[in-house]
Amino acid sequence: MQKTVLNEDHLKSGARMVDFGGWEMPLHYGSQIEEHRAVRRDAGMFDVSHMCAVDIGGGDSAAFLRRLIANNIDKLQVAGKALYSAMLNEAGGVIDDLIVYYLDENSYRVVINAATAAKDLRWMAARLADWQLAATITPRREGADALAMIAVQGPNARQKVWQVLPDSRSACESLKPFFAARSGDFFIARTGYTGEDGYEITLPAGQASKLWTGLTAAGVQPCGLGARDTLRLEAGMNLYGQDMDENVSPLDAGLAWTVDLVAERDFVGKAALVARPQQQQFLGLVLAERGVLRAHQKVIARQGAGEITSGSFSPTMQKAIALARLPLAVAVGDSVEVAIRDKLLAARVVKPCFVRNGNILV
Repeated sequence: MQKTVLNEDHLKSGARMVDFGGWEMPLHYGSQIEEHRAVRRDAGMFDVSHMCAVDIGGGDSAAFLRRLIANNIDKLQVAGKALYSAMLNEAGGVIDDLIVYYLDENSYRVVINAATAAKDLRWMAARLADWQLAATITPRREGADALAMIAVQGPNARQKVWQVLPDSRSACESLKPFFAARSGDFFIARTGYTGEDGYEITLPAGQASKLWTGLTAAGVQPCGLGARDTLRLEAGMNLYGQDMDENVSPLDAGLAWTVDLVAERDFVGKAALVARPQQQQFLGLVLAERGVLRAHQKVIARQGAGEITSGSFSPTMQKAIALARLPLAVAVGDSVEVAIRDKLLAARVVKPCFVRNGNILV
């Protein structure tokens, strides 16, 4: 398995390590529930260095991204602005979901998922060659230019980052959500994955351990993949490989807002999306009875059948919740049934965001 630069820090802290997409990553440091609650109530941090930052440069970098992703890169006009989107195949399936940061008119930073990075890079290189554009693709995982990433999330996250990195405050205090700014060697973004405020800090790999240690001393709770999954599920955020993949249209995965079919530009997968409009809708479920919701469980509604894509117990709500693809006729507030083993248990359909900024929304 591959290891992040913070691997030894995790082991010293007693983390339980697991294989996650070929990377040895912390599942938890003793209590997944405590880590989850630390993020909702105070501040927690995640090693996300397994994700891959890719720098796109050159005179045709914008033209390349304009054709590569489903959202419209022309929305990025201000340095540091971020855009969430999907990279599609010709059939309209999701190769990966990603974030693009605008650095200047000839340079962008794209952050792709860990388990799909090798596949993504091959796809990107092949498209660049096909289109014969003047752009470069530079992954920042190895060598002297390798980068690490630490996400600090929670209502007190920003204050604790400023405590450890006081020189960064002037650069990032006024950042709006989905913007990033540079502070020396640090690239600090406000694009979280937990439903809480905070920063994602990209920095030279050699400086990551010092920052991790400093944040720990400031009272930021190290958190593993377990808490990260329950937090993102409560926030109604998709996970690649569960809520969408190469066989799922972004229109059926709740990602229609990341697809621009209006602009005249063409992009990979556009024709397929136009030819096959949305078939299902992406909604949330709250189980009304005692039970456990898991991926692939069948959902039965009077309008037809659907399927859970992600499910778990919500530590904040103290209920079982899930994300599911359901028939288009199903509405928020409807009652449905979930097939769990040999039983049908009642559930309520809700908007996918269950918890945001510590508040229960459903």
